[in-house]
Amino acid sequence: MNTNRRPGAEQRERFGSYSPQRRTALALCGTGAHGAYHAGVLRALQEAGVKVDVLAGHGVGAASAALTAIDGAARLWEANGVWQKERAGLLYGWKSSARILAWLCAALLLVIAAAVLPPLFGITLSLGVAAVLVVLVLAAAGTIAALVQRSGSTLRRAGGEWWWRIVGAPVDAEAARALFINQIWELIRGAAPIPQPSRTALGRRFSEVLVENAGQPGFPELVLVATDLDARRDVVAALVSEPYRADFLAPRPGRDRRSEVLDLSGVERDHALDLVAAALTPPVVCDPELVTFAANSFWRGETHRMCDRPGAVNRLLEEVAAAGATQVIVVSAIASVTGPHQLRVPRLDLRSRLGDFQVAAEAAALRDALEMARLRFDSVYVICPDHNAVGPFDVGGAYDEASDRRQELTELMERAYEDAYRQFIEPVVGASGEQLARAQAGAAGRHHADRLFDDADSAAVRDLN
Repeated sequence: MNTNRRPGAEQRERFGSYSPQRRTALALCGTGAHGAYHAGVLRALQEAGVKVDVLAGHGVGAASAALTAIDGAARLWEANGVWQKERAGLLYGWKSSARILAWLCAALLLVIAAAVLPPLFGITLSLGVAAVLVVLVLAAAGTIAALVQRSGSTLRRAGGEWWWRIVGAPVDAEAARALFINQIWELIRGAAPIPQPSRTALGRRFSEVLVENAGQPGFPELVLVATDLDARRDVVAALVSEPYRADFLAPRPGRDRRSEVLDLSGVERDHALDLVAAALTPPVVCDPELVTFAANSFWRGETHRMCDRPGAVNRLLEEVAAAGATQVIVVSAIASVTGPHQLRVPRLDLRSRLGDFQVAAEAAALRDALEMARLRFDSVYVICPDHNAVGPFDVGGAYDEASDRRQELTELMERAYEDAYRQFIEPVVGASGEQLARAQAGAAGRHHADRLFDDADSAAVRDLN
């Protein structure tokens, strides 16, 4: 049985009925461009008035959750929002140093080929001139290396030797971090013409806004997950209200929660946006985000490398259950492969190949997480597309072989909006409303019948008298 997609009646049969009275969590998982799918689902859920008590996310879902937790979800889908083409197209591009180095290597190969194979290129170039040009190209590469070394962090943990900063992780996540953090800052400052503070100060202010508005409409509790490469464990940043907070922070057998949980209502509140930045950093293809802990924290001022983890959805659901949620809505932009003859020709560009691995890892992790979710929650619901040609790094859209046309992120948002209504709002929330109405009608009918019987009994007593 396919556990990745259970819309409508199948979801109710497998996990039980939905109830707005239960403590509900919304878990957003995915990478990069898949955040556009989150935007469409969030728009539909907000429009339908679906109650969410705990908002959780990893990867780009952590950034979507952070914005939504301070009543800023509209900034994901509105006309000048995050996932409009002009802004989204700048995310997760090649690093400048990698692009320049590629051009220099191409020029070097051209010079050598012109010297060795003049009839083929139609250019006669002496070996002496070619040698001079090779030296100039190498000197240019050295100059770029020196500039990268000088402009980079003085910490060795930022990338080690100078050559790694050029030929290392090829994709730049800084534009994505800056875009989401700027959106959070604009939402917090409002119309006040205040310059943006440091990430630490902004993270503290973000946490204060969450604490001040806890329990108010549009301000759910928050759980974010990223991975600490140096501690070799996941790190959770969370704001959980009482009476669930004490159990959430309590030690677990064999696990010191102080090393893996950042309480955003406590001394770790400064690291709220550090976790958002780390979650926006895909592993391997991007350099890890550096997070420096306070001197009085568990890690005693150490600087750790952090990033996202494709399989973090299982940990995300574990923490959501620890926060007291009894039903969860999981949102993923990955479409499941349900049978044969659904293969496509792999694209040749490197980012698409990396995205294929990311999608496969997340899909496998999601299937495993949903199997475990049956033991943790009374009800689990999944919102995901039937088909999605957009990969994690297709921020400018992608060609869809199935329909022989190009699919943009705005279309992905619209599909998500429709999926949320078709898979959850209409069959699940709507059905629960009908059940509630029938229950209320039945209770009213029983009350009316009881009154009739009482009146009949009273009349019989009067007749006897």
